Amino acid sequence: QVQLVESGGGLVQAGGSLGLSCAASGSIFSRAIMAWYRQAPGKQRELGASITSGGRTNYAESVKGRSTISRDNTKNTMYLQMNSLKPEDTAVYYCKLYGVGYGNGYWGQGTQVTVSS
Repeated sequence: QVQLVESGGGLVQAGGSLGLSCAASGSIFSRAIMAWYRQAPGKQRELGASITSGGRTNYAESVKGRSTISRDNTKNTMYLQMNSLKPEDTAVYYCKLYGVGYGNGYWGQGTQVTVSS
């Protein structure tokens, strides 16, 4: 059973920075695609950024240029560094592990990020 645990959320002022972490249990992390999703109040969950096992990254337009996704396969951990935060970045941020052979994938429990204006 894979477990994902996010950490690093909190309250930050607009223009500030915040770093999130997602730690995975199990031995499948290094072969999986990892992603950060976010869900704002009243909105659907949306993809923010993803990273393949080989380190290829993809960003949504809404976060491109302000966020950096990375992973450390030796620590089974994925990271998201967010800069120049805006109030519209306020959401619950979820990490997801997925890929071929992982079925529907696995989700973390989410961590709240609140950006004050």
